Amino acid sequence: MTNPQDDQDTQAPHPTPEAPPPGCPAHAARLYGPDFRRRPTETYQRIRHDSGQVAPVLLEGDIDAWFVLGYRETRQVLSDVETFGRDPRRWNGWDSVPPDWPLMPWVAYSPMLAFTEGEEHRQRAAAVSEALATIDPFVLRGHCERFADQLIDKFAVSGKADLVYDYIYSVPTLATAELFGLSDDEAGLEALAGGLTVSFLSNEEAIAGQQQVAAYVAELVKAKHEAPGPDLTSQFILNTPDLTEEQQTADLMVLMAAALPLTSYWIGNTLRLMLTDERFAMTLSGNRRSIGEAMNEVLWADSPLQNLIGRYATRDTALGGRRIRTGDLVVLGLAAANADPLLWPDTPVGHGGNHSHVSFSGGDYGCPVGGPETARIIAETAIEVLLDRVPDLTLAVAPDELRWADSFWYRCLESLPVTFSPTAVTAG
Repeated sequence: MTNPQDDQDTQAPHPTPEAPPPGCPAHAARLYGPDFRRRPTETYQRIRHDSGQVAPVLLEGDIDAWFVLGYRETRQVLSDVETFGRDPRRWNGWDSVPPDWPLMPWVAYSPMLAFTEGEEHRQRAAAVSEALATIDPFVLRGHCERFADQLIDKFAVSGKADLVYDYIYSVPTLATAELFGLSDDEAGLEALAGGLTVSFLSNEEAIAGQQQVAAYVAELVKAKHEAPGPDLTSQFILNTPDLTEEQQTADLMVLMAAALPLTSYWIGNTLRLMLTDERFAMTLSGNRRSIGEAMNEVLWADSPLQNLIGRYATRDTALGGRRIRTGDLVVLGLAAANADPLLWPDTPVGHGGNHSHVSFSGGDYGCPVGGPETARIIAETAIEVLLDRVPDLTLAVAPDELRWADSFWYRCLESLPVTFSPTAVTAG
């Protein structure tokens, strides 16, 4: 199938129609290292200025890739699944990838939903959406309110907390356990949350983290086959009788990765914004609209999901004035696309009620129907309850002292220390 956009003149800040091959040291920026971790936004701006809306880059270990920064170009890749496929076995760069590559867990082919294509993908994605449709949003909100209150009770009397360790991860973890029918064993839940988190880090722990999660979810699938219950896991198994347990395990891992780390980071980045930006700090107590606005602002300006790997060109094509060759790896810079200056020529306008960001990806491989709404309920409830219980929440360090996790994929805090007026916990 041909792509009609290939025949059109694509606009790019640099007129050169063809760049040197990805990975050429003289032209490729590095999307890793201390400078990138500290200042990803500045890195994206520099790459766009130097190389345009589609740029050659080097991933961890100096692995070649194309990086898509333009909003229009990102939408093009997301919508054109015929030209930009998801099966990583097409990648022409495998010969240069070491087996312990930190990004390997989510690039190496496996039987998960994200790597399927065509009718198989549509059927498996529909099964996920059907399972998510069984979630009652009011019941979920009630569970999250209860979890939030229980967690706040543990630190309310002290007048201080590190929200990352004491709250931000814990609410989505407990919600995930409730949704997926997990055991309430605290050690097991911590192992699951920890494994999912490190699988998205850019270090040697990533592979071990994914293997730990796979073993945990495989046991869960086996248990639900033997004794199903009123939970998302059992419903998904019921919807997919033709899938093997290995395939069901892989698809549930994808769902959990969205339900747990991504939602946690959405909570953390929103709280950071509300604690450091006077537009939101003035309305911390009582103004429910400000919470929704802050959450939307984060999806545009500080997206929890920063980059998405990968798409693999099924044929020679053109994108953003660049010549993409068959088998080339394409990385979608979702955060960079959201900040595309061509999309926001008038910066002071702000994001308002605009929800056309790409923070949940898009197209056939975007978050399944029901996924973003489920994450929003968990995140919004966690933030609302916290600000109700401790309305004078104050950041305990200077904003520039906050540390960010070493992840190519996600934008998330390592720590969020706060202080507030101690409050007594009333039993019952």
